[in-house]
Amino acid sequence: MPVLSIKNFKIYQKLGLLLITIVVGYFVYNSIIIYNYSFEYSEEQSDVAIVLGAGTSNGEPSPIFRERINHGIYLLNKNVVKKIILTGGHGDGQKFSDSEIAKQYLQGQGIPESMILLEKKSRYTIGNLRESSHIMDSLHLKTALLVSDPLHMKRSMALAQKFEIDCKPSPTTTSMYQSTWPRFKSLMYETFYYSLGEVAGKHAG
Repeated sequence: MPVLSIKNFKIYQKLGLLLITIVVGYFVYNSIIIYNYSFEYSEEQSDVAIVLGAGTSNGEPSPIFRERINHGIYLLNKNVVKKIILTGGHGDGQKFSDSEIAKQYLQGQGIPESMILLEKKSRYTIGNLRESSHIMDSLHLKTALLVSDPLHMKRSMALAQKFEIDCKPSPTTTSMYQSTWPRFKSLMYETFYYSLGEVAGKHAG
């Protein structure tokens, strides 16, 4: 078995450090892109608002999901959109889908059933948007505002483009990710999956 010489070891060490530098640099670059994009905001007149799911608990929307739904209600009440697509399928052991629970919340806020569309099949962002695109196509809805948390918007918009949804970002202004540590964790999570999607040619999750 050949012995690794000191010269070769130093070469491999330099190559390893170079690779680590490139990976870290790429990660930091994407995190800056995601952070800067989080300030993009639109209230352009559109056919529908797509509210991305964020889970439910004990028959109630999670705090994060609730704030996304509230932003959808704001867009409806302001007549910026005509309808709202609530997304989210069944979690483990759930009798009702996340979108059905969200619908109950909307109706409790006075939103008529005729303005509410449900996507009940998906459990992740990529499925939320794939199924929403099918709903839009079936009802001849052409344009959308995409509603989620600010740091989730860059990856979500990349997925929306994958499914050829003509939409603009309309992130919630009342995100539950307000303090530094939760925002940092959210940014790292989004950067990881956005970077993975860029490398793989698709955006997971």
